[in-house]
Amino acid sequence: MNSLQQQDPEIFNLIKQEEIRQKDKIRLIASENYVSGAVMEATGSVLTNKYSEGYPGKRYYEGQQYIDQVEALAIQRAKDLFGAEHVNVQPYSGSPANLAVYLAFVSPGDTILGMALPHGGHLTHGAKVSISGKYFNAESYSLDQETGRLNYDAIREKALACKPKILIAGHSAYSRVLDFPKFREIADACGALLLVDMAHFAGLVAGGAHPSPIPYADVVTTTTHKSLRGPRGAMILCKQEHAAAIDKAVFPGLQGGPHNNTTAAIAVALKEASTPAFKQYAAQIVKNAQALAATLIAKGFSLVTGGTDNHLMLIDLTNKGVTGKIAAKALDAAGIVLNYNAVPYDVRKPFDPSGIRLGSAAVTSRGFQEPQMVQIGQWIDAIVADPANTALQGEIAAAVQKLCAGFPAPGLEHLQ
Repeated sequence: MNSLQQQDPEIFNLIKQEEIRQKDKIRLIASENYVSGAVMEATGSVLTNKYSEGYPGKRYYEGQQYIDQVEALAIQRAKDLFGAEHVNVQPYSGSPANLAVYLAFVSPGDTILGMALPHGGHLTHGAKVSISGKYFNAESYSLDQETGRLNYDAIREKALACKPKILIAGHSAYSRVLDFPKFREIADACGALLLVDMAHFAGLVAGGAHPSPIPYADVVTTTTHKSLRGPRGAMILCKQEHAAAIDKAVFPGLQGGPHNNTTAAIAVALKEASTPAFKQYAAQIVKNAQALAATLIAKGFSLVTGGTDNHLMLIDLTNKGVTGKIAAKALDAAGIVLNYNAVPYDVRKPFDPSGIRLGSAAVTSRGFQEPQMVQIGQWIDAIVADPANTALQGEIAAAVQKLCAGFPAPGLEHLQ
């Protein structure tokens, strides 16, 4: 049997280059992480060869003796970890998971209410460029212009005025803990189903470093990567009364057969997330984010909301006289990888916005702690102050590589 290197050297070499990039750079993209070797082994397993339309015990194909057990394990582990009544582990990713919820509970033209994309929401929470904003009457709530935080009184007022069928709580760039009891009260007041998208902070919930939405939400969606440190997949967790509607929406409503290799990797990641070590990891994610935030604030950076309670932060670079795109590209050249991002009430265009978004999950997986986060903040400050200085970028990139060598990345230990 030919190896990948023999069969397709072009792809093999690109993968090897990506391995080196992940090994040698500081990865601060809030939606990224490192998975364990065990998760990668399951993802690349023989389970990718098997097709399994349906659910455990109710398949449309034979030969499911082991696949059913794999999926049942993933479901039970998710129930145990999050305290959910029902779990569907088949959605291909976070966006299909959210679309499955819409398919289950609303019709085209119905009203949904979520956080505005420029204020930290997600495309699938009703952004006009997304199917969620095209098929539904998508209303949005925003952050308070003075505090940069959610104003729950304003959200309540908006919900009572537009009467959404689904109220969405969740974010992709909001650095504070959401008040789930208040969202529950608002949903009840306007007669809406409460959907919480915890894709970004699911790992923190699993590790006890963030309040859980499970007791308050009717339905919870999450990706299984990001802070949960699993494969590129998703789950839907819900009350038992919604189980049939959710399962029918995922299959046959939206998808065909699940990716069994991903299901197995999700099960592995959930087992890892149930350990005491993962609780320590989740707590350190928050400590690291707060250490980085404090360093940047001391250097004069403007953080939306003024800090962070979770794994991420959003920085408005307007007062630094540099755009998010210029800063992100200069930092990438210096070995620090993050993304440029719109900030609330941004006057710039989305593809060249005023901000950058940072997250601490991946570097925490490497073992970084507060001293390393302080150093990262100092490097970011130096690059942002002089983004055209290529010599400085090279100098910091070398220092970054040296730092990373002391903290082997999970799954890439063989490269050290």
